[in-house]
Amino acid sequence: MHTHEITVTGARTHNLTGIDVSLPKHAFTVVTGVSGSGKTSLVFATIAAEAQSATAASYPSFVRARLAKHPRADCDKITGLTFTVVVDQRRFTGNARSTVATATDVAGTLRMLFSRFGTPSAGFSPAYSPNDPAGMCRSCQGLGTRRVIDDVALVDTERTLREGPILFPSFQPGGYRSRQLIDSGLADPDIPWGQLPESTRHTLLHADKLQLPNPGEEYAKHGLFTGAVTQIRKRYLAQTPPHITTKEARALDQLVRTTTCPACDGSRVNAEARASMIDGRSIADWMDTPVTRLRDIVAEVGDLLGERAAPLVDDISATLDGLADVGLGYLTLGRPSPGLSGGEAQRVKIVRQLASSLTDVTYILDEPSIGLHAHDVHRLAGLLCRLRDRGNTVLVVEHNRRMIQAADRVLHLGPGAGNDGGRLVYAGPPSPAPAQQRFTPRRDCRTPRGQFLVTDACSNNLDHVTARVPEGVLTVVTGVAGSGKSSLVMDFVTQHPEFVVISQQPLHGGRRSTPLTVMSIADEVRSVFARAGKAEGLDRSWFSRNSKGACPECGGRGEIVIDLAFLDDTVVPCDACSGTGFNEDARSVTVNGTTIADVADLPPTRLASLLSRSGRRRLAWMDKVGLGHIAMGRGIDTLSGGERQRLLLAKHLATATASPGTRNASDDCSALRMVLDEPTAGLHSTDVAGLLHLFDDLVDHGATLIVIEHNLQVAAHADHIIDVGPGAGHDGGRVVFSGTPSGLATSGTTTGDYLRQAADF
Repeated sequence: MHTHEITVTGARTHNLTGIDVSLPKHAFTVVTGVSGSGKTSLVFATIAAEAQSATAASYPSFVRARLAKHPRADCDKITGLTFTVVVDQRRFTGNARSTVATATDVAGTLRMLFSRFGTPSAGFSPAYSPNDPAGMCRSCQGLGTRRVIDDVALVDTERTLREGPILFPSFQPGGYRSRQLIDSGLADPDIPWGQLPESTRHTLLHADKLQLPNPGEEYAKHGLFTGAVTQIRKRYLAQTPPHITTKEARALDQLVRTTTCPACDGSRVNAEARASMIDGRSIADWMDTPVTRLRDIVAEVGDLLGERAAPLVDDISATLDGLADVGLGYLTLGRPSPGLSGGEAQRVKIVRQLASSLTDVTYILDEPSIGLHAHDVHRLAGLLCRLRDRGNTVLVVEHNRRMIQAADRVLHLGPGAGNDGGRLVYAGPPSPAPAQQRFTPRRDCRTPRGQFLVTDACSNNLDHVTARVPEGVLTVVTGVAGSGKSSLVMDFVTQHPEFVVISQQPLHGGRRSTPLTVMSIADEVRSVFARAGKAEGLDRSWFSRNSKGACPECGGRGEIVIDLAFLDDTVVPCDACSGTGFNEDARSVTVNGTTIADVADLPPTRLASLLSRSGRRRLAWMDKVGLGHIAMGRGIDTLSGGERQRLLLAKHLATATASPGTRNASDDCSALRMVLDEPTAGLHSTDVAGLLHLFDDLVDHGATLIVIEHNLQVAAHADHIIDVGPGAGHDGGRVVFSGTPSGLATSGTTTGDYLRQAADF
């Protein structure tokens, strides 16, 4: 039976309380609620997961085995599902050859245009591609950059070959590669490196398969020698090694410099492709031009070439218009896509979907307004409405009030987070309340006790900027997307390395990394249970899923993978441990009625009651940064970028300061200096207020905080604002205002205009 709705019955994923939900098809629906209320559980872990599992089931088993696996949704029934596209905030993969042009699928059209109309022609389309031997710059293999090992930093000139002069972990004294240098017969192993002839030092570093004239008896029989720099370059730079240790990664960061390829000046393509022009510009010029300017150039080319090039020009123009509409007009098509933020990556994916001719598709998006200035949000909402108007269903998890007002239907989950959420509070049209919540601005701005200076900041689009950052106050750096905010702050941190940067980058850790391990609580938890199990002879290792406490059936994983040969693997909870990963001996010990298996499901406030004062202090910070609803055993890879950032913030604060709520007037946080990059990502306005209260607490005790933000609630609360602009890309890169929120509101800048509308000055 045809249905006009997607209906979910009895949804119980995570904290959902068996709710029933109906979503109209061919409509724009926003799901909102406080952080942890169950939005993601409903939209992604229930609707999206079930839709993608159903789609995968339609493919042959050979194809299904190569698709991502999605667990079945925990609900009674879902009806009315359509083909579903999830446009999330995962960054693009680390492929160095991927660019905005390839990510939006416009690269092929660009090459086709130049192969047909460029003069002199370089040849067919591959001749204009940096990823094809016909078009790539041979000097850098189409990458545009060279990674160069710093010979000076690599070598300790005071050491002999026997003492290990090569400062790289795999060349440690006594190791295989160190012995190769000694046994090569190229130099006396007891003479300091700095006293060896220059030609000998060069050979020891840069030789490549050199046939040794007089190798030692212990040297390999083939007698071929490869220098230290050549070995490092081949293993770590020319390819991605299958395994790299933490020490090796740190050493590479210190030793390797990335420089622009001098042969192609970073354009990636060869001389023939660069010489081929359309209206005086090469494809390299097009790739290096911001989208807003390139739109005009393409329009001029369309008029010049006429009907012959119309299909190609129209396709390129549509992509450029889409990028501009989602607030990415400051990007260039040659920008490496792995360097895009999660929000930028998501909006690029939206543009790619606009070119699809499919209809009756359900598009699911995760807070697409993240990273967008208020000036750009309405354009993004318009873009999503275009997807809807083409006969598709658009489902968005969002906090932004303007995005909510643009929707056809709103679902509000809550009323609180964790166990206090998971219920459907409201379902209907957007509230008739004003589209933008009004905030009370700070009127009693704190007086700084000093200042920090950043001089001649010129990263990316910055125009040799000099700016002052006050000490001991809350400074917010604002500006439209692409104006240069992050570039300015990162240059500031380079000049003031005492500032700690809390970003939204993925946290390091394996598959079993959880808030327990990140907050350094796991050891104390095991010690607590070991004391309770002492009478049974159970030490700390019995309360680890990676040691004696592991379930023997599943090895501590909590699940069993059933190999069905040519059919899909089936993953089921382990019956022996009930999916906990712990064996029966470990689960038999209780502390205040709680077993080690129960700990994974506890939020920080409940777990704190089992721990010492030190452990309670660390966990108090999780609650303070808005993560009081997070289960302590939840996998780090399941957290959003904003949640990961706040967890990292809690970890840093737990190490650097006293427990929140226990400080007194004499506590000193003056040594605490932090930079936070959009810490409100994923937060409801109620949660933002709580985060601002935390910032006030820290600053009142002497901390210096710098926050990069678009959120006007945060901007209105600042002591000092630095507004970067006036526009994006080449139209930005300057400080257009520096002062108080009330001063910004009357400054006439774009941010100031929106702040004046949002706050009661």
